[in-house]
Amino acid sequence: MKIGVDCGIYGAIAYLNNDSTFIAVEDMPVMAGTGKRQQVNGAELARRLRLYQSTMEYTTYTKDTAYVERVSSMPKQGVSSMFSFGTSYGIVLGVLAALQIPVVLVTPQSWKKRAGLTGKEKDCCRTLMQQLYPMAELGRKKDIGRADAIAIARYGS
Repeated sequence: MKIGVDCGIYGAIAYLNNDSTFIAVEDMPVMAGTGKRQQVNGAELARRLRLYQSTMEYTTYTKDTAYVERVSSMPKQGVSSMFSFGTSYGIVLGVLAALQIPVVLVTPQSWKKRAGLTGKEKDCCRTLMQQLYPMAELGRKKDIGRADAIAIARYGS
């Protein structure tokens, strides 16, 4: 199974078979953090990943691989928001390591180039993924994170 992860509280996790057929996509599980902020719920993320792993039929040649968007600080981002985003990234990587799921870090430029989305509007990814995976729930404008997660998982094709 290929797992695509768009980190952050507005991110998502996508699950594809090794032949890139669609399994599922879901929003990143979050919980209350410090103050009014939310944070990624690591325990719930682990539970969901184990659930999908338990439903897969494995052969000796099948293995899970997580493709995670490599994140870094961005210009004009506040220190607090970047710290929060980095915490989410760390939680995701920690959960994947604890579950012994190999991780491939993918830059946004790499997965967008492979998907043919370089230089295109952010919502173009959602439109493309809706065309490729009509069964995926991507109808809301806020499903951009879900679409990105699917495209990141497809990067492993």
